[in-house]
Amino acid sequence: MAGANHQDKNKYGIVFNIQRYSVHDGPGIRTIVFLKGCPLHCRWCANPESQSLQPELAYNDHKCIGIQECGYCLKACTTGAIREKDDKIVIDREGCNHCGQCAEICPSRALNMYGKTMSVDEVLNLVEQDSSFYSRSGGGITLSGGEPLVQSEFAAALLKEAKKRRMNTAIETCGYADWDRLERVCEYTDTVLYDIKCIDRAKHKEYTGVDNEIILENFKRLCERFPDKSILVRTPVIPGFNDSEGDIGAIVEFIKGYPNVKYELLAYHRLGEPKYTYIGKDYTLKGMAPMQEERMAALKRLASEKMKKESNS
Repeated sequence: MAGANHQDKNKYGIVFNIQRYSVHDGPGIRTIVFLKGCPLHCRWCANPESQSLQPELAYNDHKCIGIQECGYCLKACTTGAIREKDDKIVIDREGCNHCGQCAEICPSRALNMYGKTMSVDEVLNLVEQDSSFYSRSGGGITLSGGEPLVQSEFAAALLKEAKKRRMNTAIETCGYADWDRLERVCEYTDTVLYDIKCIDRAKHKEYTGVDNEIILENFKRLCERFPDKSILVRTPVIPGFNDSEGDIGAIVEFIKGYPNVKYELLAYHRLGEPKYTYIGKDYTLKGMAPMQEERMAALKRLASEKMKKESNS
């Protein structure tokens, strides 16, 4: 048993952010560990740097102090992927091997790496620094992404060790994975934040790149396998995709009947849009306005009333 525990602590995964003092992703004050890799490519994704499993180079040209004043990255790049343009740089994404040498030497942090290889011990030692907040608020660690199930072995080892350290645990997942991965990880979670974006299969595939058959099937299996586990279904409400009464009503109809399930709507925002430029991608929803507060409030009332009606029937 001691040997197995040592192996768990030394499992490695790729983490792209650790966010402290969150109050929106599980009970209490929480630290969110964001893991790289996602099988979906949602048009509105707020974390485009999470989609690739591998670390990747980001470049914010507004922070770049210029070739004349600096130019260190040009000398550090061994593949010739960094080139000069108008006293700043451009990156050949196909030629870049994401080694990170340019980011290490960049004095203004215009260049940085999204993604770092870390062990279970390294992650939890950082998370434990806020243990006093967890004990007072009922908080703990939440795994997010990306999709944590892409790195299911690392995710399970993290949560298992976190439970040994008496932390409350949660995971945010879209459920798009083999059932055995989801089941194994959820063995060590107190709360599951489960994204259900749309019931319409064709529309789901159009906006996320995959259909939702596995997602919906895994949700049913999750509720049946863990009837006492706290499950919060969340829907990001995206204009033109799932912002109608019919869309939200269909999701409520699907999740009803499970007493341990609650439901929450999340308003579309554009906070992740700049990151697309940093990693050389296009944001396909550019220019889309955020949800109007009145419209969002009406959808929340609809969802709440339908969920209450179900619980009282």
